[in-house]
Amino acid sequence: MMDSTLTSQFLLNPDITFLNFGSFGACPKPIFDDYQKWQRELEFEPVQFIAVNGVKYLKESREALASYINCPSDDLVFVTNPSYGLNIVLKSLDLKPGDEILSTNIEYGASDRALNYYCKQKNARYVRQTIELPLSSKEKFIDDFFKGLRKNTKAIHISQITSSTALILPVKEICDIAKEKGLLTIVDGAHVPGHIPLNLATLRADIYIGACHKWMMSPKGCSFLYVKKEFQKKIDPLVVSWGYESASPSYSQFIDYHQMQGTRDFSAFLTVPRTIQFLKENHWEEVAKQCRDLVKANALRFCELLGTTPLCPLNDEFLGQMFSIPVNTREPEKLQALLFNTYSIEIPVMRQDKEVYMRYSINAFNSQEDLDRLYSELKEILQTTDFIKVSGRH
Repeated sequence: MMDSTLTSQFLLNPDITFLNFGSFGACPKPIFDDYQKWQRELEFEPVQFIAVNGVKYLKESREALASYINCPSDDLVFVTNPSYGLNIVLKSLDLKPGDEILSTNIEYGASDRALNYYCKQKNARYVRQTIELPLSSKEKFIDDFFKGLRKNTKAIHISQITSSTALILPVKEICDIAKEKGLLTIVDGAHVPGHIPLNLATLRADIYIGACHKWMMSPKGCSFLYVKKEFQKKIDPLVVSWGYESASPSYSQFIDYHQMQGTRDFSAFLTVPRTIQFLKENHWEEVAKQCRDLVKANALRFCELLGTTPLCPLNDEFLGQMFSIPVNTREPEKLQALLFNTYSIEIPVMRQDKEVYMRYSINAFNSQEDLDRLYSELKEILQTTDFIKVSGRH
């Protein structure tokens, strides 16, 4: 059973069945209070906060995050969201005409667009390797992925947990193989910290981009970019500001370039120590396990209701605290709006090329009753509308 006392720690509207934690997270009260504490300090003495104490505050927060994900603290910089971090990296890549970046056809939409944009800008090729779904094994996925490898491939980009399809991918194995082949490895870990264990020392990705405001539950606008030291001098700032040719450079060009970029409220970045403390105080590994169990226990019945097939084996190797149900609908946006406006259920219904997926996310405040309600309302929608088509039904 979920700890019911944790439900009261969240600021979410109690009138909404919230099954969309995966999109933007939700911040518990103790972490949000810490956030407001930093904001009040900022407004109390802006000059001291930004110009005098900011570097020290950010260093302390980086150190806490680095300990949590096991990497050197000077190999991290905070960014507002993973898309920002990916744009920093892609703009900096020294791609020549004809070079290729290998990725998959199940990447996050914003990342997909960024990869396409920068490859076009540099006359390089963005390869969206087709992944056969449903997944059957890690080995089959790895084989499918590297079928896209060619002599001009310079880098790979891959999500550790996908967005629309909510799949945990074998990123460690992919990174190991890529390194043997001399390829730069870029991992999108937006859904990973606080969701499944993350150890950057053993993962061995060259570049890793993650969010703290999703499953770690920091306030919105708190993410990070990790770059191995050997690549840091190649990563230019997306915004050129005081850190470039600094009048008082630090020991790290990487931090100088990307950390202090003019006036901005970086209070969200400073909540990371309190965020990690909250996770530890509430035994979040056990909470996450209970959430995964609830996800798996309900997955098959939703697929059966909608006449579809799970995208992977229903185990911890491929699934975390989210499950994406394939849905046969031509109007996903209208279906999502109907679930929210008529039934007060917040859940995404997302397109991935020609496919559509309804993804439920489970966290500490969710219960079996939430999924029972979703099931009941979907059943009613099937009986009263033509938004969803089920194979064999007319």
